[in-house]
Amino acid sequence: MRDRIAAPRDRSAPPARRRWARHTVHVLRGQGQVDFLPSAVTGAVFTVALCAAGWAYGLYGLLGTAAGTATAHLLGVDRDRITAGLEGFNACLVAVGSAVFLGPGHVSTVLLAVAGSAVVTVVTAAAARVLATWQLPTLTLPFCLVASALTIGAPGLARVWHQGAAPAALPGTGGPPAALSFTDLWHGLFANVAQVFFMPQWYVGALFLAGIFAASRTAGAMACVGSLTGTGTAWALGAPTAQIASGAAGYNAVLVAMALCGVFLPAGRRTAAYAVAGAATATALAPAITALTAPSGGHTFTWPFVLTTLVFLAAAPALPRLGRLSRS
Repeated sequence: MRDRIAAPRDRSAPPARRRWARHTVHVLRGQGQVDFLPSAVTGAVFTVALCAAGWAYGLYGLLGTAAGTATAHLLGVDRDRITAGLEGFNACLVAVGSAVFLGPGHVSTVLLAVAGSAVVTVVTAAAARVLATWQLPTLTLPFCLVASALTIGAPGLARVWHQGAAPAALPGTGGPPAALSFTDLWHGLFANVAQVFFMPQWYVGALFLAGIFAASRTAGAMACVGSLTGTGTAWALGAPTAQIASGAAGYNAVLVAMALCGVFLPAGRRTAAYAVAGAATATALAPAITALTAPSGGHTFTWPFVLTTLVFLAAAPALPRLGRLSRS
């Protein structure tokens, strides 16, 4: 996949300017890698999408990605990983998640976002060593580990938690779900894509989807397939209408579908069907993860995506008709 934004090769430019230009490109690619896309164009569109939800979220996304990428540089992480943005996407999610769940307007949130973005680089290296035994990718597992620790621990820290009472509660449907209107449906289909970054607005999801299609039509198509699958599965299982419309019920399906068809497995009819099965599984798994994490004040994050994708990828070598597993 060719990136339309590249660091300038003008050797006449000052070395410091060239370094900053390269770092900017790596940071934008890190934004795009949240959806598996090493594209600075996509990363730039994603930043615009976050700013459309709130300028603070766009700044937190850039801050976290930059902090994670810089930490990787300082620790001597493989240059190819940094160049491709693979050391930035977990940090981006940690920072944006901190802003969403702890409140963006606090100094403590900024400090935790930067610290978490640095720590997640170390967690990524550890997770990569463990999962390399089975030739599996880390996905957003490092983000899930760090973000879960932050949100579970934050309510007990007076200088960090500014939201009042801790949100620990057992989830429940509260009765039969309301009818799903056409507006709820199409809002949810876009919001599923936005909720990957914790944003519930449908128009933000439309911007994210445009960024995905700008890098890859296959990735864009699978994001749509995953969103449809997540929404359909959530509706069939009786998920609350508000969760479907806000994308909270279907965003894991978007990531699973993209990962299993076109990213870690070759795109094709068989892998598309496999991806749909994985997307439905992740959607069904999400309420279980919610029930496990809610009593301690945690959140679902992308745990359903991580667990489902790792299982489906671990099974792939035993299913040769799916094609060869990619380690990228």
